[in-house]
Amino acid sequence: MPNHDIAPLTGTDADFPPRDLREFRFTDGDFARVRELIYRTAGIALSPVKRDLVYGRLARRLRVRGLTSFDDYLRIVESGDRQEREAFVNALTTNLTSFFREPHHFPILADHLKGLGGRRQLSIWCCAASTGEEPYSIAMTVVEQFGTFTPPVRILATDIDTSVLDRARQGIYRLDRIERLPREQVRRFFLRGDGKNAGLARVRPEAQKIITFRQLNLLDPQWPMRERFDAIFCRNVMIYFDKETQYGILKKFVPLLHPGGLLFAGHSESFHHAADLFQVRGKTVYAVRDGAPLPTGLRS
Repeated sequence: MPNHDIAPLTGTDADFPPRDLREFRFTDGDFARVRELIYRTAGIALSPVKRDLVYGRLARRLRVRGLTSFDDYLRIVESGDRQEREAFVNALTTNLTSFFREPHHFPILADHLKGLGGRRQLSIWCCAASTGEEPYSIAMTVVEQFGTFTPPVRILATDIDTSVLDRARQGIYRLDRIERLPREQVRRFFLRGDGKNAGLARVRPEAQKIITFRQLNLLDPQWPMRERFDAIFCRNVMIYFDKETQYGILKKFVPLLHPGGLLFAGHSESFHHAADLFQVRGKTVYAVRDGAPLPTGLRS
């Protein structure tokens, strides 16, 4: 499932060669199969205008596999080849993220944690971790709130895309990715590289230890988590699902939030169609509505 910020396919037609000069034939039927596969696998509803972008992304996979037709490639993906299915999803998602994106959420999170501090171990789920900027921003907020690198908080960070999760686990970024952060925050949370690593910075191990990274598809029928969370970050993900898919995911969030827990959404996301599940608690911040229905077979 698309995860933080998995925005399907950004770019322009100018990024790809004219159709009559292409290396591979890509028919309407091929594109329809791609759209059906990515929707069924990751819940992404691809617009028809993304056809040329899809070609550009998947043509690389044909070259890697030594194939000469999209039909042959899609047969492999449809056959259940797990490795290629994963590469297919990774190819059709673009991870757009930054440190402290939508910054109004982090003071809200800090105040929320302050109200809970000392009662018990706290848990936060970032369900679209992308390359790690969002979960590390959460971790920095947590450390600053509790004044220690060993806060009573556990952060779970998941994403469907295994390639970005690998980058997130490394926690290594170009200096321009952190240049807008306050100098003191950079000093506290990052180590600057030198020599062959000049121009790079790495998140300090003390901050990395707060986060557990795991691969997870929000469209999976069952999620492995059995704990409850005090906050769930699911930002700029739902906009790529249709309303039915959104509702199903939101309904599965309900039993995973502690009473009073908060759900953080993206700036362009609205859950009016799920008013029986969540109610507004702030700008793109939601809480479970009393009496919200649970997924079949679950109890609060």
